[in-house]
Formats: sequence, C-alpha cells, structure tokens
Amino acid sequence: MSATVSFQVPGPHGPKDVTVSYARVGRGEPLVLLHGIGHHRQAWDPVVDILATERDVIAVDLPGFGASPALPDGLDYTLPATNAVLGALFEALDLDRPHIAGNSLGGLLALELGREKLVRSVTALSPAGFWSEAERRYAFAVLLTMRTIAQRLPLPLVERLSHTTAGRTALTSTIYARPARRAPEAVVAETLALVGSAGFDATLRAGRTIRFTDDLSGLPVTVGWGTQDRILVRRQGVRAKQMMPHARLVRLPGCGHCPMNDDPALVARVILDGSS
Repeated sequence: MSATVSFQVPGPHGPKDVTVSYARVGRGEPLVLLHGIGHHRQAWDPVVDILATERDVIAVDLPGFGASPALPDGLDYTLPATNAVLGALFEALDLDRPHIAGNSLGGLLALELGREKLVRSVTALSPAGFWSEAERRYAFAVLLTMRTIAQRLPLPLVERLSHTTAGRTALTSTIYARPARRAPEAVVAETLALVGSAGFDATLRAGRTIRFTDDLSGLPVTVGWGTQDRILVRRQGVRAKQMMPHARLVRLPGCGHCPMNDDPALVARVILDGSS
C-alpha cells in the first residue's frame, strides 16, 4: 500500500523535516528498493509482486522525485545528506538494517548505505559511480537530453505515443531494451515523473565528482548489468567488480539500463538470491 512518512534529519542550522512517499507490500525480511534519477518507485512495479512473495518490500520515492517532496532548504542532494535521509527513513519505518536494491542512482545510494553498514545486503543494478570522466559526461548528456525532450512534449502527445509500440520505443528506448513491454499508462506516468523531478538538477550537479571507491568487504554485494545498457555502458560493471572483488557480478542478457521491465523474473531472482 502507498503511504508517506515524515521525520527529521539534522541540518547545518538545526533539524529539518523531510517527507518521503513509499509503497509497502509482502512479508519476510525487509527489502528497500531505490530508483534512478528522474524516475519514481513505480519503476520497480514489474518485479514487486515477485519479490513480495519472499520479502517485505518497501519501494521508495527518493526526495525530490516521484511523489516525495523536494528536500527542504538546508539539506542538499550530496551522498552524505542522502545517506542521512535514508538512514532516518529506516528508523522512521522501524527497519533494522534492511536488504537494499537500487538501480542507477539508486544503485549508488544502495552501495553507499552498504559502506555505512546501514543495510545487510546490497544489490546494485547498473549503479552510478564506476564511470570514467568521458563516460560520466556522456551519461549526464543523455539524461539531460531525455529530460529536455520530456519537458517539451505536450501531455496529449505523450498519451498518444504511449499507445503504440513505436511511440513507447521513442519515449523509453534509452532506458529499456524492450520498451514495448511497458504499459502505456506507465510510460505516461514516468514521463511526467521525469518532467516533475524537483531534485533532478541538484542531483546531477552533485554527481559530477562522484566515484565509488570502497570494496565493501564483509557485506554481501551483487552487481547486475544489462548487456544493452545505453546510459551506463556495461564495461563499468567490470570496473565495479575490480573495485569490489568479493562482489557477485551478474550479466543481464537483453536488458537495458532499467532491467526490471526487460526481464522481471531474472531481476527478481538476482535480488532474492543476493538478499538470501
């Protein structure tokens, strides 16, 4: 079920109130799901029901994305601040070191929470932070172009495009290898989520100097990478494995940057195996 929770996070000039929207379903050990930049928690919809058969699944709208309001003045979108927000969210939801899975930005955040020992296992799908400078510039340019196009498309046109295979391909083929599988209403909703992402620009600015450099030894870590990822190219997965030699690197055949849509059964199995 969908809900919101409000809590306080320390800021440089005193505590700040933060509100986060999330959906929770299933039973078992808790598993938190984090989406990528410009997306929303519904990115996980293709796998949630599968995961919920074995886990208490909490899909989160990151602050400034989806239905979650932007961070208040005094809190920024840096990794330390976001770690503090997510740690406070865990406390507010009474989650004691949950399993965590994240995609893209969410994958990087999941790894950061692992570095802070706030989670018991990490599954990162095409996580940010393992790029070269040229690869980062390319990825950011693609993301900015996606958002600019989405902002310029009238909603009636987006709705018409979403009802054809060619239209869904035009709208979402950058992130999905199999865009025809995405439901029309989901395509419209995620286009609106990209347009309305209050935290997009600040998050992108904060990401310019980010590199993930911890081996996360002693923590179960799985890294999955789609073979058809068009934003964070799959050689970055090899780089992640070199950085974290104890991690499990899983190839996701036929999957794009957001593999949950392209092969839900495979992605769910990777997450469940990684959090067992």
